[in-house]
Amino acid sequence: MRQRRDREQQTIVSSENSSADDVQRVWDVVVVGAGPAGASAAYAAAVAGRRVLLLEKSELPRYKTCGGGIIGPSRDALPPGFELPLRDRVHAVTFSNNGRFTRTRRSRQMLFGLINRPEFDQRLVEHAQKAGAELRTGLTVTRVEQHGSAVPDRRSVAVVLQSGETLLARAVVGADGSAGRIGAHVGVKLDQVDLGLEAEIPVPETVAEDWKGRVLIDWGPMPGSYGWVFPKGDTLTVGVISARGEGAATKRYLEDFVARLGLAGFEPSISSGHLTRCRADDSPLSRGRVLVCGDAAGLLEPWTREGISFALRSGRLAGEWAVRIAEAHDAVDTRRQALNYAFAVKAGLGVEMSVGKSLLSAFERRPGLFHAALTGFRPAWNAFRDITRGSTSLAEIVRTHPMAQRALLAMGPRPGAPAAGEVSS
Repeated sequence: MRQRRDREQQTIVSSENSSADDVQRVWDVVVVGAGPAGASAAYAAAVAGRRVLLLEKSELPRYKTCGGGIIGPSRDALPPGFELPLRDRVHAVTFSNNGRFTRTRRSRQMLFGLINRPEFDQRLVEHAQKAGAELRTGLTVTRVEQHGSAVPDRRSVAVVLQSGETLLARAVVGADGSAGRIGAHVGVKLDQVDLGLEAEIPVPETVAEDWKGRVLIDWGPMPGSYGWVFPKGDTLTVGVISARGEGAATKRYLEDFVARLGLAGFEPSISSGHLTRCRADDSPLSRGRVLVCGDAAGLLEPWTREGISFALRSGRLAGEWAVRIAEAHDAVDTRRQALNYAFAVKAGLGVEMSVGKSLLSAFERRPGLFHAALTGFRPAWNAFRDITRGSTSLAEIVRTHPMAQRALLAMGPRPGAPAAGEVSS
C-alpha cells in the first residue's frame, strides 16, 4: 500500500491540447463492479501496490439475490484479517424430496456460515479500500475501448461512463455481472441459464429459534431444481432455482414451498429474482487488456449454482493478473499474461465446473437417488460435509474415488456435456 502511495502519479497529455484540463490520470487497474469478485480483484491489485479504481453503479450497501451461504472455499479465499459477519452457523441440514421423505443430518463441527450480502459485500469493499483501492459509486459503465480516438496509446484502455466521462487504465477487470458491459466486450458465451426466486421473510422469535443452526434443502419438482431455507436471526431467506424458461412453474414452486413450510402468513420484506449464467467451455476470459471474473465470466458451480466462492477466487486471480497486464509493454506480453490467467482459472475452477455439470446432468435424471444417498449413505453425507467445510472439493472426490467416477458414468452426462474431470482448453 505504501508502495502504491509512493509511486509517481502517471499522466497523459493530449497531443492536440496540453492544457491542464487535458491532463488525465491513468490508473493501473480499473475494476468494474463491487461485488465479491470485484472487491477481491481490487484488493489483490491494491495490495500489490498498484493504483486501483473500483467502480460500482449502485450505492453501497445494496441488496443481492443470494442465499448467502459461506462454504469453506469462500472462507479460505477471503483477505487476511477479514471477519465474517455471520448471522448463523449451520450444524444441521434437513433434506426433502419435493416436500417428502424428510430427514435431518447433523455435524458436530460447523458446516458453513450464513451472511447477508449487503453487509458482506460492504466489508469486502472496505478491505479493498484499506489496501489502497479508491471507490466510486453511482457510476454506470457504458463501454470500454481498446482502440480509437479515446485511447491515447496501445497500453491504455478507455472506460467510458454514462455521464460522458472517460477513465484510462493499463488493465480493466470486469466484475459487473453476467449481463454486464465488460462480459459483452470480451465476448463471454453462456450455455446454462437458471432463474432464482427468493424471499426474505421476517419471522417471530419462536419460529426463528426452530431454524437456528439448521438449513433446509428441498429437491424440486422440475429437473435440476431445488429450494432452500437459510436462517439469519429473525429472518429466513427462502428461495428456489430452476432452469430459465420455467418461470411460471418456478414461481409456483416457491409459493408452494413457502406454504408447505407454514410461512405463507408472514409478509416478505424483500422478494426478488435473479438469473444465474454458467460459461460455455470455450468462452473467453479476456480480450486484450480486459479480464472478466465471477458472474461476468459465467463462473459458478453448475449444480448448486453456488457463486460466492467462484467470485472470490476468480476475482483474486483477476486482480493478480491484471497487475501483470498493467506492466506489460506490448501486445505479445499482454497476450501471454491473459493466457496465464485463463489457464489458472480453468485448471482450478474450470475442473470444478466440469464435475458440477456432470452432477447436474445426473441430478436432473435421478433426484431421488441423490436424496437417498445424502440421507441414507454415510459416505455421501461425509462428502457433502467435507465439501461445505472446505476440506475437499467435488473435483477432488471424483478424481480420487473410483466409485464416485463409476457412479457419475453410470448415471450418464447430458449429450454434449463434458465428462467428469474434463477441462476445455
